[in-house]
Amino acid sequence: MIDDTSYTPEEVAALLKISKLKVYDLLKKGEIPAYRVGKQMRIESSDLDAYKQRSKGISAVSPNVTNTVASAQPLYGSANSQRERSIIITGQDVSLDILARHLERQLPGMRPLRSYVGSMDSLVSMYRGESDIVSTHLLDGDTGQYNTPYIRKLFVGQSYVVVNMLRRSAGLYVKKGNPLKLESWADLSQSGIRLANREKGSGARVLLDEQLRLHGIPSTQLSGYEGEENSHLAVAGKVAAGEADVGVGIEKAALLVGNVDFVPLIQEQYDLVMLKRDDNRIWIEGVIAILRSDSFRSELVNMEGYDISRTGDIVYEA
Repeated sequence: MIDDTSYTPEEVAALLKISKLKVYDLLKKGEIPAYRVGKQMRIESSDLDAYKQRSKGISAVSPNVTNTVASAQPLYGSANSQRERSIIITGQDVSLDILARHLERQLPGMRPLRSYVGSMDSLVSMYRGESDIVSTHLLDGDTGQYNTPYIRKLFVGQSYVVVNMLRRSAGLYVKKGNPLKLESWADLSQSGIRLANREKGSGARVLLDEQLRLHGIPSTQLSGYEGEENSHLAVAGKVAAGEADVGVGIEKAALLVGNVDFVPLIQEQYDLVMLKRDDNRIWIEGVIAILRSDSFRSELVNMEGYDISRTGDIVYEA
């Protein structure tokens, strides 16, 4: 009996006990065949087993998966893999999904894949060669600069370009009416505050940690500091539900969740990083052209909370 079980990249990561980014890297290199059903990527159980056998040094033949599902479009492990070049885009902002759509339409042969991870993990994934376009919004409290201090330390001796994606308002999610009168970072020193926090390495977590450090507020003073939520929406949702008094994030999430007030405290810079290599240069130029295009900007201009006045500007180049 033929095993027709298939998995998502996330399920494969759990089965192999590796990161999702490592799975995307294996897909990108064609080591594990995959196909697309609509917008969802799937990996056949037989192809996963074949990869495991090859990893053990045992020869295995992987079946052709292109006809497994009638509506499936071949992604990797087929003749098309010679013509397509996958581009892994990391980050969680919806603007990256819009960018992926434009890339697929305007750059023939480019297959954008999305990986939803935080800023620091995104940079590390690029350092390891597991991603192509990474988004980041990491504040350096000592200089007041976003992103470049971290990028320059991590990519010493490498060629890269940093391009502005957008700017967006960041600050505090508070209960409706702001009963604790939390209006500044310093107000987090109040005793008994319950915090909904983000995961380590996320831009919001770095922003909070830098502000606590600059204002001399011990993290242990905030109840819930050790907890971790994986998105702005999750943090805003906990505040809206009364499970926390405050959280750090972007304005857009507050607008989407509702029943929560937003206290703007900083205009954060959301940038894209791309390594300059011989096989990357053509599509890097294409990405920058898309960011500067009227069609792309028109999709962002009406979205609340975004400042696109510098979208497509080169922030730093090495």
